[in-house]
Amino acid sequence: MSGHSKWATTKRAKAVVDAKRGAAFTKLANLITIAARKGGDPTMNFALAQAVDRARAINMPKDNIERAIKRGTGGDGGEALEELLYEGFGPAQSQFVIKVVTDSRNRSAANIRHIFTKHGGSLGAVIWNFDQKGVILVNEEKWQASKLAWDDFLLEAIDAGADDILH
Repeated sequence: MSGHSKWATTKRAKAVVDAKRGAAFTKLANLITIAARKGGDPTMNFALAQAVDRARAINMPKDNIERAIKRGTGGDGGEALEELLYEGFGPAQSQFVIKVVTDSRNRSAANIRHIFTKHGGSLGAVIWNFDQKGVILVNEEKWQASKLAWDDFLLEAIDAGADDILH
């Protein structure tokens, strides 16, 4: 019950919601910045277009999106974000490939090294043991509207190198 001030209850609830939105906005702004490094035009840069679509889906303001693109293309003199890969061995010689976005290589390396050693692991070369794969999802309604034959699609996908197809 609020007692004397209903605003106090509203303020606490609003603070929680705003913190979650702020964290999501920051994460997506960093993704947009990284994607914009490969080109600032969403029509020519698929990764940037995907990141912008995700940002719009959570109602990120247009100004924030434009600012993130500007920062990625070098129009803003702020901090430079980088995308790095770390490889290592975890407990029971399990292998990890970790992709991070950071503004400080040294701090990130120290943090990742600390996490590995804290849990009985270490940094080491393991990327040779992994293949980078992608997942393509097709909307059922759009598939029906396209009127493509499943067998033809299946043969084309296999010829293009698809490993596994689920229907």
